[in-house]
This record gives sequence, structure tokens and C-alpha cells, in this order.
Amino acid sequence: MSLNTNLKFLRKKKGFTQETFSEAVGISRSKLAGYELNINPPLDTLVKISDQLGVSIDILLREDLTAYSEYKLRELLETDQFLRGRKLRILSTTVDAQGRELIEVVSQRAKASYLAGFADPEFISELPRFSLPFLPMDKKHRVFQVDGDSMLPIPDGAWIVCEYVDDWMAIKDGERYVIVTEQDGVTFKIVYNKISSEQKLLLCSANPIYVPFEVEVEQIREVWRYRLAISGQ
Repeated sequence: MSLNTNLKFLRKKKGFTQETFSEAVGISRSKLAGYELNINPPLDTLVKISDQLGVSIDILLREDLTAYSEYKLRELLETDQFLRGRKLRILSTTVDAQGRELIEVVSQRAKASYLAGFADPEFISELPRFSLPFLPMDKKHRVFQVDGDSMLPIPDGAWIVCEYVDDWMAIKDGERYVIVTEQDGVTFKIVYNKISSEQKLLLCSANPIYVPFEVEVEQIREVWRYRLAISGQ
């Protein structure tokens, strides 16, 4: 079990000293020190520790959180943003040997399978991947290949780097996003946020020959904000 190392790691990560954390949980500092040295706490104390750290007991006991990448750990801890919306959203990702996030590449061909496999770690691990050192390390990025002419001047076949959006309420009107939905799969569009009023997103094309359409929040599976285009075919 990883309780003692996770307890010490998360306590420090959240800015608690042994004294302030023991007071928050309602135990003595000496007992907390013992738990961090691998003495097992009673169940009622374990529940209080779990609540205070904002992490489930199962994760505290089974996972080695010190091995998590910075992005994966932030995603785990920021449950208030992670749970915005009606469904729990878990992002499958890949890391290099040093635990740094990699950028997976979703080609036009891979898009056909992406809707079925986006939450499958095995599927994601089989995608081509690379790193861009100038991108923020605390954000998750993925590359998608543009399909069609609806987002001109970004042409068919271009590669776009996108940033994962975990809080859909933060989607900004008029910006470009990749939206993954049950009905339409992977779609690159200009988005207008109507979640607060109608539980919908309005998706528009840059090419005026394509008609705007709405998607229900219930249909959305992932949202990625456009950052930059790498190149064409």
C-alpha cells in the first residue's frame, strides 16, 4: 500500500505542515507522523484524511501518486473543475520516461476510431506521439489532422495543436475548438458557449457554405482548444 507516501506527498503538495494538517483532521501531530512512517490509521481517521486531501481512499491506498505526471496529478486534485458537467471525464494520456506529458497525434484515418478509443489507454498509447518543449508543461496537448475545407484558411490535411479543456464552462465564444461528440465524432469548429442557458454548444464553420449546428452537452465527450497549426500535407 502507498498510504504513507501519498499522505506525506499530498500534504506537502497542498501546503500543509504536519501541525496544520493534524489540526484539520483532528488528530495529534505525533499520530500523523506515525501514519507518514507507515503506521495504519483507524478507518474513521482514514476517512477524514481522504476528505481533507480530496482523494478517494482507494486511490490513497493503491496508487503511487508520486509517480504521477504533473498534469495527471493536477487533474486528480482539481475535482471541482474536473467534475464540471454531468459526467465524470477521464483523459487517457501518455508520458515519456521522465513522466513528462507527450503529444499524441490523431490523423484523419485515426479519427474514425478515436470516438471509440479516446478513453482507452491502450488505444491512446498506440497513437504516434512527440513533444514540443515550448508548450506549457502543466497543460495537456494533442494534435489533430484537419479534415475538409470548413475551417479555411486552415486547409484540409493541416495539423493543429490543441489544448485539453477540462472545464467546459470556460469555452470562449468565437474561438476555435476540436469537439468530440457521440454523433459527429471529431469536429473542428468555431464555438459559441450556450451551456449555462441551454446546455448546448453552437458550432460554426469559417467557410460560410456550411450551416451552423448545435450539440447537446450530453453528446460531448472531449473539448480541445486550438493553439496553432503546424503545417499542411
